[in-house]
Amino acid sequence: MNTSSYPRILQNKLYLYLTEFFSGMAVMAVEIGAQRLIAPYFSSSQIVWTIIIGMIMIAMAAGNIYGGKKADKDQNPDKLYGRILFAAIWLALIPFLGKYVIVGISALVIFSVNANYLIIAAFATCLIVFVFPLFLLGTVTPSLARYTMRSLEEGGSVVGTLGAANTIGSILGTFLPTFVTIPTVGTNITFLIFAGILIALCIIYFLSEKRGQKKSVTAVILFIVASLLGYQTNFAFWQSKDGILYEGESVYNYLRVQDTQKETILSTNVLFGVQSILEKTNSLTGMYYDYAMAAPYMVQNPKDVLILGMGSGTYAHQLNKYMPGLNISGVEIDGKITDLAHKYFALSEAIPVSEYDGRAYLNETKDTYDVIMVDAYQDITIPFQMSSVEFFNSVKSHLKPGGVMVVNLNMHGTKQGGIADWLSDTISSVFDNVMTVDVPNNTNRELFASDQDMRTQLQNHISEVEDRQLRNLLKQVSSQLSVYHTSNHLLTDDKAPVELLGMKELDNIIREQVQPYKQIYKEEGLQGLLKSF
Repeated sequence: MNTSSYPRILQNKLYLYLTEFFSGMAVMAVEIGAQRLIAPYFSSSQIVWTIIIGMIMIAMAAGNIYGGKKADKDQNPDKLYGRILFAAIWLALIPFLGKYVIVGISALVIFSVNANYLIIAAFATCLIVFVFPLFLLGTVTPSLARYTMRSLEEGGSVVGTLGAANTIGSILGTFLPTFVTIPTVGTNITFLIFAGILIALCIIYFLSEKRGQKKSVTAVILFIVASLLGYQTNFAFWQSKDGILYEGESVYNYLRVQDTQKETILSTNVLFGVQSILEKTNSLTGMYYDYAMAAPYMVQNPKDVLILGMGSGTYAHQLNKYMPGLNISGVEIDGKITDLAHKYFALSEAIPVSEYDGRAYLNETKDTYDVIMVDAYQDITIPFQMSSVEFFNSVKSHLKPGGVMVVNLNMHGTKQGGIADWLSDTISSVFDNVMTVDVPNNTNRELFASDQDMRTQLQNHISEVEDRQLRNLLKQVSSQLSVYHTSNHLLTDDKAPVELLGMKELDNIIREQVQPYKQIYKEEGLQGLLKSF
């Protein structure tokens, strides 16, 4: 094939392979970044991951087809590098514009459909925000194959080398954001870094041929503007910066610590509220942690407590405050949260916290406990490996005789067959005695499980409680405890559709919350709706 008409820089195969390498790296970096960008709004569940991966694969496949046809019809490489440049600018603008697009899509979906809000909104977000730039990057490989191949005899080696360059780039594009850039500088800057690499790649091409100066200058200006706007914004939180003690990202979460006169709050996303709290007024938190305080009083002589899902240590802090002398230990997979707990939430250094998955920890330890609290949540639901009958059997095996497991069910819902019912049924298949109590004014339900009579033990201990506020709360819990009657749903390691169940329950919650606003919109239109906020 005649390559003398190609730009001089493309006559060197190395630059073509570098283009393939960096394009593959950018695609995977965008995939990882996309998950972090939309997780605070739609969760980071397997369902959302499936949507992201599926939409990206569709975009890449369509780009491959289009790119192949364009390479056959028009062999001008300026067009290819122009497409890469456009895709890079698009990606650079995502940190600033992305959350506005997401919120707009969410509002439109909520007012347009009656079910599957999060799934539809996640699909729409991926389609609008990510598909087009990745479609453009999908055109790279077939075009480069055309420019790289010098003869038909070397077709196999050229395609193989391009594939290797793309794969190696994709590997780096997977690991670098996850373990380096996102925890270090955040998701916003991660997008900017990989967009900047693509822009630099294209500018080198155009400058080497002394053409495309306007494109290059325009791209640089837009990138600078996007960097300034994207760096100054945050993609998940909308509150004012007042009282912000910390804002950043870990390998697992987007984290924010906010301080008020009465409390310090840890949040990990937008949709799902407060994850941990430190109450400064020397009183109960007013949240589900207070109801979980009943668990150690359901044991005759409690000594050892294990918390799976330590968070910033709210439950441990409460136990230390009201029941000093307990041996408390915790498990928290996100070490960054533990660091914040020590710095901002008064978590005692004397309380050991293992940086582990809760189930993996139980598999490794032989210790037993009087109380085990399960409060390990991933966005909308308990991770599937900590929701199965096998997991709860493991918990039971680590309880001392007469021990109690307390589980926070964060979406108990109002309809039968929800995720809370599935979890409760599964627990009932393991423990002889299961009781629940709903926490007022929110969607939490506390479940207590044991093979002993928990209510009697609780009633026997209430009179010993010195703090009047806690004593009154325990009386309330005791009176409201209800025996759980199983419906024979069962979650197993092989089949635990907790994310689908969680999405369904969240749909119900959203529907209930949005219905009044839908009615206002129906009666008073957009103006009336805006006035209601």
